[in-house]
Amino acid sequence: MRSPTHPSVESLSLARVLHALSDPLRLSLLHCLATEGEQACGALHLPVAKSTASHHFRVLREAGVIWMRPEGTQFINSLRREDLDSRFPGLLDAVLRASATL
Repeated sequence: MRSPTHPSVESLSLARVLHALSDPLRLSLLHCLATEGEQACGALHLPVAKSTASHHFRVLREAGVIWMRPEGTQFINSLRREDLDSRFPGLLDAVLRASATL
């Protein structure tokens, strides 16, 4: 299994992060990872086809919102909280607060 590529902290773009978080499903993934910690893709039980779920995970990964690491036959996802907080202080907490009221 290939390891996915991730952007460096220095290359994280506010526009890409905000775009990644503009979708309700990706926002719910963010909230789940923030509250429950790292999760396998299959453990998140998304209400979409696998190909659609893969797209959403790719958007989050390429924007620098999540880390994806292979473990056996699965990918384990975790939130890049430290990286996001260092690059955009307060953004993640504000988004999580706002998404909790939706």
